[in-house]
Amino acid sequence: VISLLGIWAIGHRQFEVTVLRHIIHADLDAFYAAVEQLDNPDLVGKPILVGGRPENRGVVATASYEARQFGVHSAMPMRTAVHRCPQGIIVLPRFSRYKEKSVEVMTIFRELTPLVEPLSMDEAYLDITSVVESGEKPLAVALDLKRRVVEETGLIVSVGVGTCKTVAKIGSDLDKPDGLVVVQPGEEADFLAPLAVNKLWGIGPKTAERLNREGIETIGQLADEPLEWFAKMFGKRAVNIRGKAMGQDN
Repeated sequence: VISLLGIWAIGHRQFEVTVLRHIIHADLDAFYAAVEQLDNPDLVGKPILVGGRPENRGVVATASYEARQFGVHSAMPMRTAVHRCPQGIIVLPRFSRYKEKSVEVMTIFRELTPLVEPLSMDEAYLDITSVVESGEKPLAVALDLKRRVVEETGLIVSVGVGTCKTVAKIGSDLDKPDGLVVVQPGEEADFLAPLAVNKLWGIGPKTAERLNREGIETIGQLADEPLEWFAKMFGKRAVNIRGKAMGQDN
């Protein structure tokens, strides 16, 4: 288990103190499309394509899960999206409205803990260590957070819980939509091991291809490699990537 390291000075000696951290990664599901469906109930259950018009070389900002079933995804040219999903309903983005809903959600996050690190309008890390240390179970905290978000904003959030950011972020993505994955302390490496190597933060498509050519397809296989191998493969990032592959991320 990787944890936050603090140094306590007592007299002339220093003692390293290990504090087990509890991190949530919260990610709103199909955020822009979900807001559009929230504001216009006629769109609920229909394939929504939020983005620019295809004739203007628009791209998909967010696709509802109904549209994703046809292979549509964010950053795809709208022309391609419409070809794959002809019944898709194109909705022009309303970023001011999305910002309003984001503020509502982030307010709920900050009412749970002041240690919130937003990554974008629709996702953030929350350090809930102090909440857990006060006697709450991580699962209970996550369930209550999901409940509050849907009741107070009408939006669905997927949540991953772990002892570090890497595990929490991967967990939030595994069971979407409306997902909840809790990785218990000490189970980080076992949780990551069977997952595809490109699930790991910092492993892009080209790096994943290079690793696959080396016979490494899972995070577990990556974690088994010695540090010297990591140094040759990743250079300055060697220690960082190896730690994340082992579920050790400070």
